[in-house]
Amino acid sequence: MKSINIKSKVWLYPGMVGWHFAMVEKNIAKKINKMQEGKKRRGWGSVPVSVTIGKTKWKTSIFPDKQSGGYLLPLKAQVRRKEGIYDGGIIKVKLEF
Repeated sequence: MKSINIKSKVWLYPGMVGWHFAMVEKNIAKKINKMQEGKKRRGWGSVPVSVTIGKTKWKTSIFPDKQSGGYLLPLKAQVRRKEGIYDGGIIKVKLEF
């Protein structure tokens, strides 16, 4: 299993109450796209991942963001509470593919 470690600022999605995301920047997205070549994607072009933040690990998907060229990582409320994550905070994330 391949993995990538990133740091990202947490932000609240405008217009959708409570939805928090971390951004996977464009340069990292290019690496992910190379790793995923030939593999089937999920709905909306999403990529399945295992995510680790702090001591918390879960499975989810990252979603392509056409505006930035990166990916969006949704952050579950349960994870945010457990790890003390808030809007504007910087987090360290391990993504496994």
